[in-house]
Amino acid sequence: MAEHEIDEHSGVATTGHEWDGIKELNNPLPRWWVWTFYACVAFSVVWWVLMPTWPGISGYTKGVLGYTQRATVAKEMAALNESRSASMQQLDNVNTIADVENNPELLQYTIAAGASLFGDNCATCHGSGGQGGPGYPNLNDDDWIWGGTFADIKQTITYGIRSGHPEARFNTMQAYGRDGVLSEDQIGDLVEYVLALSGEQADPAAV
Repeated sequence: MAEHEIDEHSGVATTGHEWDGIKELNNPLPRWWVWTFYACVAFSVVWWVLMPTWPGISGYTKGVLGYTQRATVAKEMAALNESRSASMQQLDNVNTIADVENNPELLQYTIAAGASLFGDNCATCHGSGGQGGPGYPNLNDDDWIWGGTFADIKQTITYGIRSGHPEARFNTMQAYGRDGVLSEDQIGDLVEYVLALSGEQADPAAV
């Protein structure tokens, strides 16, 4: 076995490699680091077997566990729809807004659903809390440009403002009902939430 030169400055043996007068010292990695690296390699091999991993021409390896994120999302969505089914069935059976307002549990559900719809469709212009933005009205006060009743707000959401519809008001707002963005039930939930923003007949715990 060849003996390698000892570096006179550090006292560490060299590997025998030298580039442009620079000698490589033999400083091996700590054993714990090496074994951790080997463990990661072994784990990756097991992971290749268990989970979807390698792409191919006509697909990919499915893995022993058969896991897919799409299946997980579908399962979670099914569970979510199941948890909402009772409230949705009640909404299908109501005839007037009073039926919702007189049912605290259903009112809480509609306001919560409306809050989600508001965040997705209205918050960009009206603010996340309905406080309004530059050029867009505040929904938290009692000063309504196009009326603050349930029917008025529903008409504004359904037909929009200056949308070209014969029933539309004149300003700049999308027609969420006419354009098919929101369903009739979703519009009702959204109106409940908008009313709740200004403190009109709303359950504070639901907002």
